[in-house]
Amino acid sequence: MADVPLLLALTKQMGLAQLLNQHFPTHLHWQGLSLGEVCEAWLAFMLSQADHRLNQVEEWADSLLCTLMAHFGPEVRSLDWQDDRLARVLKALSADANWQAFEAALNQQLIRVYQLPTRIVRLDSTSASGYWEITEDGLFQLGHSKDHRPDLPQFKVMLATLDPLGMPLAVEVVSGEKADDPLYWPIIQKVQASLGCGGRLYVGDCKMSALQTRGSIHQTDDFYLSPLSAIQVDDAQLEKYLEPVWNGEVQLQQVKRPSKRPLSPLQTEDEAEFEVIAEGYSQTEIVSTVVEGQSVEWEERRLIVRSIRQAQAQTKALHQRLNKAKDAICKLTQTGRGRHSLAQAELEVIKQRVSEIEQRYRVVGLLKVEYFQSSYEQKIRAYGKRPAQVRHQRLTAIQVEIEPLALLQTERKLGWRVYATNVPVEELSLEQAVLAYREEYLVERCFGRLKGSSLALRPVYLSKDEHVTGLVRLLSLGVRILALLEHQVRSRLEEQKEELSGLYAGNPKRRTSRPTSELLLRAFCRVSLVVLSPLDRQLTPLTLVQERILSLLGWGTELYTRLNL
Repeated sequence: MADVPLLLALTKQMGLAQLLNQHFPTHLHWQGLSLGEVCEAWLAFMLSQADHRLNQVEEWADSLLCTLMAHFGPEVRSLDWQDDRLARVLKALSADANWQAFEAALNQQLIRVYQLPTRIVRLDSTSASGYWEITEDGLFQLGHSKDHRPDLPQFKVMLATLDPLGMPLAVEVVSGEKADDPLYWPIIQKVQASLGCGGRLYVGDCKMSALQTRGSIHQTDDFYLSPLSAIQVDDAQLEKYLEPVWNGEVQLQQVKRPSKRPLSPLQTEDEAEFEVIAEGYSQTEIVSTVVEGQSVEWEERRLIVRSIRQAQAQTKALHQRLNKAKDAICKLTQTGRGRHSLAQAELEVIKQRVSEIEQRYRVVGLLKVEYFQSSYEQKIRAYGKRPAQVRHQRLTAIQVEIEPLALLQTERKLGWRVYATNVPVEELSLEQAVLAYREEYLVERCFGRLKGSSLALRPVYLSKDEHVTGLVRLLSLGVRILALLEHQVRSRLEEQKEELSGLYAGNPKRRTSRPTSELLLRAFCRVSLVVLSPLDRQLTPLTLVQERILSLLGWGTELYTRLNL
């Protein structure tokens, strides 16, 4: 039983069943629990077991009939979760128009009930690959794989999530060959259909920075923040932005955040140390494009920012590549047992190999390579009928040095990145913009839950396009449940200025004010209900930690104790 009553209570609090039933009508002859109720229990199974296989749910439901009856009523049957019925549920969820209307209604309800902030929305995409058959115009296609399996067909998932709790607002499932750039504006339109337009900040990576996407966002009176790609800002353009920095014409602003080092016993929170994580400056440019046949022109702020740690890491990596390239070039003409040497090869052949090494280690123009040739006579003694000979041989030696001026010019360009935003400086300073983009990992956390151990999307055991689409949409509801559970507990702990202990295995005294949903659910793993007879059931006594979690969620222990007879 474990965390199932808690998960079912969360789905009921969110009003999932009512909204699903409202937007996904079932066939006239549908019997048993409604589609929404089936989905509620199925989500509890997925989150509890980290398994989305359809043929496992019926057996699980049969083992928890008493728990399910306490939530849904005495008419519950394990047949309500047969795999063929679950397949029909996924087919229903794959209907685009119904899902879009349901998602908009769900967003509005959750934001109103939980009083969620809607200022910042983060966007990103991921892919999931598998051993599917590729069909024309099908969902499973070959494309750029983020799972590092370009040999397998895949589909892509695009997410828009609400900051700071990381709750999905919109999910889009598309075929695997599609590029990421065109996916941003359609999902932004879905968010705008749910939350409205005007004053909202959309944060994404460089694939969101396409000029058409930025212009579309600006035209709807919303804001954007994203780094520009290396194509939009090439080396020549970057040097143009950095010229005022090198000439001392601009003063760089420092971006600071609290140091991760713990406070000393004599320090207060106001006296916490801060570390400089970046520095940069901003300038304004006029940008224009055509959106839906209309010319759009606006002022855009370009933030030229240098990340301190990234610059240090890139500098270290550059020196490592330089040393490896020097060693590889010097070994070309070294002789010795078991060593293939080019010392006697033609000079053009040696230069070609040197060029290949420089390109492989990305150090072109940073090394000064000198070639020294010498000649000598090789005497070959007579053997049999062959007379003695004298051969004139030419040897080539290589000397490699680092070009200090070229290295300095390269190093001073490391760590720099250009961001684009249309938010006025009064509403979003350079420091706030950098810190806002640094929180982009919140979207990756959603993908981690979707594809990792929490919901275990991979491997996908389904093969029909509509079933996979419905499954991803259903799992996105599971990500919402985890995000809201985490948000409620953390908010209540912050209000009460308290911390929660007893969540970490092997360290029961460890305390935290920001527990994850996974830790909170794991705290209920040892709760079980033993059914001795229809009138005799015994529930494992709840621990203080479990009672505390239920209290933080606004529920009492009766959520579990009502199962006891």
